[in-house]
Amino acid sequence: MLIDLHTHTSYGHGKNTVFEMYKTGLKKELTIHGFSEHSPRPLGYDYTNEYREHLNKHFQQYHDEVSDLKEKSEENTVLLALELDWLEKEQSFLEECAENYHYDYIVAGIHFIEKWGFDDQESHWKNLLKEEKYKFYTAYYKTMIKMAESKLFNIVAHPDLIKIFSNDTFPTWIKKNKNLAEDALLACKENAMCMEISSAGLRKPCQEIYPCRQLMEIAKDIEIPITFASDGHCINTLGDRLLDLHKYALEYGFTAQHYFKNKTLQQVELI
Repeated sequence: MLIDLHTHTSYGHGKNTVFEMYKTGLKKELTIHGFSEHSPRPLGYDYTNEYREHLNKHFQQYHDEVSDLKEKSEENTVLLALELDWLEKEQSFLEECAENYHYDYIVAGIHFIEKWGFDDQESHWKNLLKEEKYKFYTAYYKTMIKMAESKLFNIVAHPDLIKIFSNDTFPTWIKKNKNLAEDALLACKENAMCMEISSAGLRKPCQEIYPCRQLMEIAKDIEIPITFASDGHCINTLGDRLLDLHKYALEYGFTAQHYFKNKTLQQVELI
């Protein structure tokens, strides 16, 4: 079964409409297609190329269109989800976002350390000292623990996104800080979350699957359930390299993939 639980549309900062993404999913033989558009964000959590107003304007339309496909699709299963940005100091805002609509699942996207969108610009990382990068890696996994303990989420997305612009130094850090990374993934598991395996990193400057091999070893050791995702933002990246992700997971001994329907965990054999 081809299951892609992390996809975006032109209502956020993607390039294609809900229907275009849906039709492409059918062509790519997705058995289960999860739409997980980005959540609204408060002012102050900003990107250089900000899409907040566009998203807010079309947020209801996104829900209406995906809900309609979810009800009417007979060719595959459509799921309505949200990639909710984890913002450590905005608990009330996040709770409201999570409860405003009836989602099949909520994906935790950790893109901010305090108010810094660390995946915004490669230039932000160029002049950082190794020690400064290490500080941000540590903050990332510490906030992942707090994210899991909030109990708002079902899946942790791209669980080493922090490496996106600094994969020259991240491997050394994670070897020395395996315990912290393990604590973070264990917190996810203990709060009934799955870990996402994503092909998006192959298209990013880090040029590596999310998560890296060190995290895959931890994930298997603690037996956290896994999901698969392309994080596709257009019809060309939707469902990207899902079979390669399957092989990657099988290499570490995973035998099942998972998805959520109506917040209930479902398991499918991985072959």
